[in-house]
Formats: sequence, structure tokens, C-alpha cells
Amino acid sequence: MSSGTANVRQRVTEALHGGADGIGDRWVRLRLERSDPGTGIGERELREEADAVVGALLAGLGTSLPVKEVVVSHADLNRAVIVLSLRRARTGATPTATFLAVLTLKEALLEAVQHGTQDAGDLFAAALLINELLDAAGALSFATHVEGREEIIRRQSRQLLEVSTPVIRLWHHILAVPLIGTLDTARAQVVMEALLGAVADHDVRVAIIDLTGVPTVDTAVAEHLMHTVRAVRLMGAECVISGIRPTIAQTIAHLGTDLSGILTRATLADALSEAVKITAADGPDPRTRVFL
Repeated sequence: MSSGTANVRQRVTEALHGGADGIGDRWVRLRLERSDPGTGIGERELREEADAVVGALLAGLGTSLPVKEVVVSHADLNRAVIVLSLRRARTGATPTATFLAVLTLKEALLEAVQHGTQDAGDLFAAALLINELLDAAGALSFATHVEGREEIIRRQSRQLLEVSTPVIRLWHHILAVPLIGTLDTARAQVVMEALLGAVADHDVRVAIIDLTGVPTVDTAVAEHLMHTVRAVRLMGAECVISGIRPTIAQTIAHLGTDLSGILTRATLADALSEAVKITAADGPDPRTRVFL
């Protein structure tokens, strides 16, 4: 680090030391004036964010890390920016809005540095340093926000798939998975996991997969269903597939899979009747409940 750069960094650090609270207050005011789009985030939370980020900036600048690496490599500063970004991702703010909220700190920092020096050259050098530092913070906030929103969307999609794939206890030792709508690979995987989990948790002898409400499946999904049947059998239960439409039958036939050992029935009622025959020795149990 050159002496000139070190001096500029020292001046910015001194400005932070001398007015950290004021910088934080100014940053909060600027965001409130500009309607910081962190939906649901109040002034108290904004103040907590400001204290965390400004304090971490001060600590990061006090290290020997190059300015361009401070945000990424200083643990406290990195964590403060990530927490700020994820909070906004959870409230529905856009990545751009989060990026701009972080960049608003530039103005507060520049104002603090300007109060400490009137030399135009020093101010320009300080502005460059602050820009480099906050641009890195803004880029991190944007990337974190995007990743956070994607994770939220993935989790919500998974929850919707699980809710739309109930495993129902139809009778003593008998479970059924009535499927309705589009069946893709992701949902087929959820079907397998939910069904195998229920078979493992309960004394199940027959599992019914009902495809009456599924208009069509592709080759990958059909293969996945065959894997599910085999997995259920490996766990000691029988699997019955009901409600296979002509288009689905054609897809399965094209796979060249030997279905001679798999029980299939035209309707769910027929499948239940067959399942009751298999479990007749245990006696009926009319109680029903849903396992999600």
C-alpha cells in the first residue's frame, strides 16, 4: 500500500471514528427520505443495520486488507452486508432496491469525510476509496439478495409440492397417493420421498399410486414411478398403480419396462379392493388420516 493510499485510508477511518453515530443516523435518514424499499423494516431495524455495517466498516478499514477485499474478506463486514440483504430478500424487496440502499451509505460517508478536510485532492482520493469500498458492498448485497430469493422460492416450491402430494391412510395397512395435475420430475421425487417415508413410519402392506388426475407424464417421470414401485417393494410393501390413462400407458410401454410383476388397476376403487384382499387377514380399520 502506497503512503498516499494509506493516508487517504487513515483519513476515512478517522472520519468513521469521529462520527460513526452521525454517519449511521444520516444513512438511516437518507433511506427513510427515499422510502427505502425494505418492506416491513422499521426505523429501529434500519438503525441496527446502520450500527452493524458502519461498525464493521470501521473494523475492516483498520486491517491491512486491500480496500477492494475488505467487504469480501473481513468476516464482520461480510456478515453485516449479508444479513442486511437477506432481511430485504425475505420482505420482498428487489435486488436493485437492496443494492441502492447499500450505496446510499456513500453519501453519509462522503459528508463525514468532507467535514474533516477541505483539500480537493484529498476529497477526491477519499471519494475514490469510498466508492471502491461501497461498490464492493453493493455487489455483495445484490448477489446475496438474488441467492436468498432463489432459496426462498425453492423452499416455497418444495412446500407446495409436499402439500399437493398427500399420503392418505385409506384402510388398515393401506396408503394411497392420489395425484392430480402435472407430474414432473421434481414432483415425482417428492412422491417417492413422501410415500417411502410413510411406509417406513407406519405398518404398511399396500401403497396405491393413483394417476387418475394426471393427464400425461414424460419418459423421465414414468421411469421415476417405476423406481418408486421398486423402492416400495424393497421396504416390504406391495405397490398398486391405478388410473393409468392411455397416453401414460404408451409412455411406459415405450420404456420397454416389464410391468408383468406390477399390480395395476383401472380405478382407485379397484385398487383399494385389491389392496383389501391383500390385507384381508389383518382385518379392516376404517380410521383415516392424512400424512403430509
